[in-house]
Amino acid sequence: MSMTVLLEVQLRNDVSTEDAEAAIRETLAQTGGFAGNESLEVIVDDADPNRLVVVERWTTTADHDAYVAWRGTPEGAANALAAVVAGPPVTRTFDRTIPLA
Repeated sequence: MSMTVLLEVQLRNDVSTEDAEAAIRETLAQTGGFAGNESLEVIVDDADPNRLVVVERWTTTADHDAYVAWRGTPEGAANALAAVVAGPPVTRTFDRTIPLA
């Protein structure tokens, strides 16, 4: 069963929309190519366009854990994104669902 990750990011106010979106695309291109990533979507807060939530779907929790470990290495560092965020992102993971039918 797949799992979902919500990554809430606050962008810096002094970075242009174009630069921020380029950094997001660069970073998420790497994420999307990582083994076990099923999908990515970036949603923008209507009240604060500098607040984003990245919705990630992963095949397994182990796949996401491997991705997080890789991001902690020099090869996986998300330097482009780090340059445009105002602070550390907030990550929430969900690997259990409640069937509705």
